[in-house]
Amino acid sequence: MTPTIDAHEFSPWDFWQDASADARDTQIAVQRALAEGRPDHVIGERCFVSELASIDNDALRLGDRTYVAAGAYLTGDLTTGADCSINPYTVIRGRVTMGDAVRIGAHTSILGFNHSLEPGTPVFRQPLTSKGIVIGDDVWIGSHVVILDGIRIGDHSVLAAGAVVTKDVPAGAIVGGNPAKFIRWRVEPEGAAGVAATGAAAGLAARVTELAERARAEASAVLDRSWRDDLQLFADRPGTVPTVRAQADAVEISDLLRGAPPAQAPVSTQIARLQNWQDAATGAVAPLGPDGRQLSGLGFSNDDVAYHVLSTGYALDLLGSAFPAPLTWVTEASAESVVAFCESLPWQTDAWGAGHHVDGFGTALLWTRRAGIPVPAGVAEALFGWLLTHADPQTGMWGSATAEDGLLPVVNGFYRASRGTFAQFGMPLAYPERIVDTVLRHARDPRWFAPGARNACNVLDVAHPLWLTRGSGYRTEEVRSLASQLLSDALTTWVPGAGFAFREPGPATHGLAETEPGLQGTEMWLAILWYLTDLAGVSSALGYRPRGVHRPEPAASLG
Repeated sequence: MTPTIDAHEFSPWDFWQDASADARDTQIAVQRALAEGRPDHVIGERCFVSELASIDNDALRLGDRTYVAAGAYLTGDLTTGADCSINPYTVIRGRVTMGDAVRIGAHTSILGFNHSLEPGTPVFRQPLTSKGIVIGDDVWIGSHVVILDGIRIGDHSVLAAGAVVTKDVPAGAIVGGNPAKFIRWRVEPEGAAGVAATGAAAGLAARVTELAERARAEASAVLDRSWRDDLQLFADRPGTVPTVRAQADAVEISDLLRGAPPAQAPVSTQIARLQNWQDAATGAVAPLGPDGRQLSGLGFSNDDVAYHVLSTGYALDLLGSAFPAPLTWVTEASAESVVAFCESLPWQTDAWGAGHHVDGFGTALLWTRRAGIPVPAGVAEALFGWLLTHADPQTGMWGSATAEDGLLPVVNGFYRASRGTFAQFGMPLAYPERIVDTVLRHARDPRWFAPGARNACNVLDVAHPLWLTRGSGYRTEEVRSLASQLLSDALTTWVPGAGFAFREPGPATHGLAETEPGLQGTEMWLAILWYLTDLAGVSSALGYRPRGVHRPEPAASLG
């Protein structure tokens, strides 16, 4: 006799109202077994996960009242908001993030990964790539829909049954077909101002698409230009010495524009090189000397070593690997030492430098947790607690403006400190509206934002905080206007076959090394373009989304 299957396994939306006490206890036990001993598995209140679903995630974060029905197959890194439904036989794989109230019909496939297409190699031996899929709030995804890797689905949109989604879907749009095309608006742009804004955005989007296509076509030339055959290493640009950062920048650029690792060396060689640079005793990655050999005797207090926690760690992550040795910066810390570390940083005189080292420590915390290495008790709490209690209620940031540089060190330091902590772990900021006020005020300073005065660091450090606080809905039109202007100017600075310079060219900067195109400038401006296009509402025209140091999604949770 065929055993009876509880209808809630396939239709779980009323489980917590109708199920028996025994059934509820069983469901709680199922969820506890999924999350037990796995800090990257977090299941919210009143969720339901069918015992007949296959849950094989590396990381799983389900928002409150989210359910997973029978036959669903989940792998990779999945984060959902509240009130999401994953209906029977849905497949969600790779890196997928969705907002609140996302409804997914049966037999849908959301595939946040892909195989490479290197000629001469069987598909099953090809390395996997993952750009990730992001789905906004209040999205209805019909049955038998397929969403491919790298796609962004805007808020309030509808994907008709059977749609094959190969391009980003604007907020409020209804799309259908194979490939999916625009059908009509579910939420139409409002009034004449909305129509005018849509027209302006369309023109800007066309320019973004043109630049992105050019960058992808010239990506190999950009990388070849900085490759040192004599040392088998990347330098930032021709005529310069190799650096650790240059290797990482090359990996990030290649991932963004080619969807694959740099072709200058086998992936195994690139991984081994980055891993071998890590000190087995401390976990630190020291900089290289002019001959390409590593320097010795440097610890995490060194600026380059602190940054290599980010650049080398994320390069290894993009290559499908990780640091082989523990990072003693975290593993030997204590709550008391973290507080002392934060107190010792030069917030009043060099807020950027202070933020730089908080960024490094926060990222060391990420890699330690990712490796499954125990973090000493109270370390994470001390870090976030200190930052939350020391944020200035007037600026939302840390440190003070200076007579010489104005708000520059405060805003730039905030970006670095918040990137490695609140952004990287998906934690809310204390004063989001004050942050917006501070950034917009700083962006009016002609010393840093007049044409010809801007560099990648200063623009990124404005774009990222504005993106991070966008959920506040505060001064939205001003933010969009600033992003559109910065984006429009940045699109003109690509140098054919060479990429972006760190600093945009101008009459006063002619001949400076930082106005010469290089890997650092190219990597940073490619990330900046994504943030600016997203703030301006045209990110679908870009065709890529950062996955490394400048990834927009949290890399992990503290749950």
